[in-house]
Amino acid sequence: TDKFTESVYVLANEPSVALYRLQEHVRRSLPELAQHKADMQRWEEQSQGAIYTVEYACSAVKNLVDSSVYFRSVEGLLKQAISIRDHMNTTAQGH
Repeated sequence: TDKFTESVYVLANEPSVALYRLQEHVRRSLPELAQHKADMQRWEEQSQGAIYTVEYACSAVKNLVDSSVYFRSVEGLLKQAISIRDHMNTTAQGH
């Protein structure tokens, strides 16, 4: 009966001991896990900001590429203005 009583006592207390150990583990590790979670959230926010910045920069570059038509038009107009200026200078020197 002593062995039987001891076995029943161990079986009855085993879940309690396991739950106590689990609670003890959670209590010790929870602050560190909470800190890791906060760090991960901060890094996610920073990453989202960096992603937004890169997407904005890519959009700006694409708009520059798309505006090359306008730059060529401005370049043509500048060349015309320089040509007209040169023509006016040679005409003014001839008079």
